[in-house]
Amino acid sequence: MAHSRNPRGRPRPASKGASSQGSIQTRSQRQLRVGEELRHALSHLLARGELRDPHLADISLTVTEVRVSPDLKNATAFVVPLGGGEPEPVIAALNHAAGFLRSQLGHEVELRHTPRLAFQADHSFDEAARINAILHHPRVAQDVAAEDAATEDGAANDQAADDDTGPDDR
Repeated sequence: MAHSRNPRGRPRPASKGASSQGSIQTRSQRQLRVGEELRHALSHLLARGELRDPHLADISLTVTEVRVSPDLKNATAFVVPLGGGEPEPVIAALNHAAGFLRSQLGHEVELRHTPRLAFQADHSFDEAARINAILHHPRVAQDVAAEDAATEDGAANDQAADDDTGPDDR
């Protein structure tokens, strides 16, 4: 594997290769802690119902995660409307109210700079339901049951072989 070099000819350190969504391994403890604090504060603000947007009236929201940039200047909040429904108008309304929510967060959370907010729909629950449906599909369940039976047969054969071996054979 060829290493890239900086302008002085020295090898560059290997990058962590973060994905577009970022993985939990590449985020610092501070980012995780600030994100969780922002998530709690946003949940509290949204529960108070101070937003006057008609798309947000009488809608309960769950803030599932807040991802904060390494410089703590930007934050992306992942939101799910409770009870289902279309998340697009809710996300658009939240992004429209992001400035107001940012100013309110500034009063709730003690940070040097309150991060700029962006909202996105959280599709992780949909993805989990899709994977669960795949795993419970009859054809997949049949394959899993066959693998479990083969594993149990192999373990039973190993146990029988151990029982046949006497203390003198060891």
